[in-house]
Amino acid sequence: MQLTQALTLEVFKQESSLKLGLFTQNDPPATLRHYNQVSVSFEEVNCLCRELICILNRPARIDAEAENARKIGRLLWDHLISRPIKEKLKDSLPAQLTLSLDEELIHIPWELIFDGSDFLSLKFSMGRLVRSRGDSTSVRYRNVSDRLKMLILANPTGDLSSAYSEGLNIKNQFAHKREKVHVDFKSTTIDKAYVKKNICDYDILHFAGHCEFDKNDSRRSGWLFSDGVFSVEEILKMGLSSDLPALIFSNACHSAELSPGPVNSGYQEVNFNMAGAFLLAGVRHYIGSIRKIEDTASQEFGRKFYTQLLSGISVGESLRLAKLKLIKDHGLAGLHWASHLLYGDPGFVFFRAKAKKQNKRLLSARAKKAVFSGGISIIIIVLGFLAAFWIPKLHPGKVYLFLNSQAQYRKGNNQAAINLGLQAINKDRNFLSVYPLIANAYWRMGEKQKALKYYFDYVLRSEKMKNRKHLADAYIKLGWFYQSSGQYAKARQFYDKAIDLSRKLKNRVKEASALRKLAVWHIDNEDYETALELLTKSIAINLAGGNDFEHRRNLASDYFDIGLVFANKDDYAGAKEFYEKSRKIFEQLKLENELSDCFFNLGEICLFQKEYQRAMDYYSKGLKIDLAQNNKVNLASDYNMIGELYLEMDNLEQAESHLKHSSELAEEINSPPDLAVANYNLGLLYKKIGKKNPAREHWRRAQEIYRSLDPEKYKEIRSQLMELDVS
Repeated sequence: MQLTQALTLEVFKQESSLKLGLFTQNDPPATLRHYNQVSVSFEEVNCLCRELICILNRPARIDAEAENARKIGRLLWDHLISRPIKEKLKDSLPAQLTLSLDEELIHIPWELIFDGSDFLSLKFSMGRLVRSRGDSTSVRYRNVSDRLKMLILANPTGDLSSAYSEGLNIKNQFAHKREKVHVDFKSTTIDKAYVKKNICDYDILHFAGHCEFDKNDSRRSGWLFSDGVFSVEEILKMGLSSDLPALIFSNACHSAELSPGPVNSGYQEVNFNMAGAFLLAGVRHYIGSIRKIEDTASQEFGRKFYTQLLSGISVGESLRLAKLKLIKDHGLAGLHWASHLLYGDPGFVFFRAKAKKQNKRLLSARAKKAVFSGGISIIIIVLGFLAAFWIPKLHPGKVYLFLNSQAQYRKGNNQAAINLGLQAINKDRNFLSVYPLIANAYWRMGEKQKALKYYFDYVLRSEKMKNRKHLADAYIKLGWFYQSSGQYAKARQFYDKAIDLSRKLKNRVKEASALRKLAVWHIDNEDYETALELLTKSIAINLAGGNDFEHRRNLASDYFDIGLVFANKDDYAGAKEFYEKSRKIFEQLKLENELSDCFFNLGEICLFQKEYQRAMDYYSKGLKIDLAQNNKVNLASDYNMIGELYLEMDNLEQAESHLKHSSELAEEINSPPDLAVANYNLGLLYKKIGKKNPAREHWRRAQEIYRSLDPEKYKEIRSQLMELDVS
């Protein structure tokens, strides 16, 4: 079951009505597709659109303007959306929403429709696909490689210093990401010939300059360069023989504001004409600005957008998060966030996070385990407190079942914990504390889809009951689920939601927890500086909490994750120092699960330093805890790490036994990363003893998993197989 579904809203214009259908992209195509029809006064809708345009173009930004925008957005919601689709959109969790529109409907600001709670473009990551009249042509699309090329065109006419600063800031932002993207920066006195000759060499193009709109002939509208306008007409001639960029971000400044009188849809027309021309020429995604925004806001928006895009988040969600950042910094009334819209698939991801190399991946896996198990412990304690607090108001039967379920979970009797929890839910489906407990028990057993179901139910029930404290917990749990499954873009979305919600609630404990999990997200993506910055913030919060149990536990986890950063940087002394700090606090708090993680990470440091007996001592302590908890997810990693240690010590019989046990558990719980590592290590073992056929079999099995999991590891194993064949 997927949490955030990809939705498509199809809208067709039929004389004085609209035909609408809302479909889920994740599901197999239905044989029958159902549509609703609504009668529409397009004259009234056009008046509302003109009024909204006037609001967007007024220089004064006051709360009343934002309120007027809400009111107009709500009227558009009432006029344009059918009742069944309204219900589906309001009940949907934040998701990807693709608008499939007739060309006659592009002037409507669909992104600014207000559903009574939020603007659609702030709730959903949105993109537009347009059905256009004319002959169908074969469009060539660019194949996006692992390392992208980007061209920044800033201030081509030499009269916009702010555009130059914007382009330079974006260039500097990408400076430390050279392994992901190569950036070329061009500014001042750029002519059309330069663009035409070079545009097809790049995957991404960012334009910061003027965009002119010709009211008499829209095909002459376009970007302004030193020698004239690079027009829609010229763009349409390109693409038939060349591969244009996959993404164009047109952060264009308009040379004149629209008058406050009767306003036409020129702002939309120039945006769509440029977008349509580029899309017809083979550009997959086009982001355009529908109004002039202030310099500072424009730079902040671009910086936030590209930060998200680089981290592996989809283009539509990166746009949405950039909008939310502008609201946070400048307020809703500024309406800066309303300036940009996307033509293209909002779910497309340009920068996919790479899996880690062998030793780094194992360290990361242990760190993930620490964060996750820490979450389990704290949520059990917190929920236990909540349960005790609410006992007078709850039916004793379900409380008794819940407390017994907790007790069974602590003992490692996961199935018994699930059975008791399900009985409690049957008595009261709104007993929120039970859902994460059941999900955690399923996770331990390796039944991840069942765990996801109950995390998902936890979100829905919390939202239904308007319990924002539980909702923050649910976001954190879902973020961790997706991160541990390698779905980093989804994980990031939920961490950001949890941080935002916890700050609104002024809940410092949950804010610190969410910051720490986001730090581990950055560690997994090898952005250690950002991770340390987040961990520093979390530590400050937890130190201010004094001897409070939750803050102390969080502080220990902060130290653990700093140790992980040092370990990934091969600073083993620093890593050991922080792991020991972490262990000391966990021992004081008697948190067994967290101690297991400390023992295994300390053991791995000893392995790297060739202190084999100390490593084995630490591993044995951690294994004992995980066996007592019957934590199959952890055990699959445990046995592999112990097998690697035995392999290093040349105790091949014990190495084989533990690696096979790890492989069996990984298959049982459907954990491809653990299965790949176990098979790779078994291949090393069999090669070491001269058994080429078993070595080849295990390496090929690992290679098949790494094909999608880690392309670099896939290539490494391919080379090893070739060497094996010729040796």
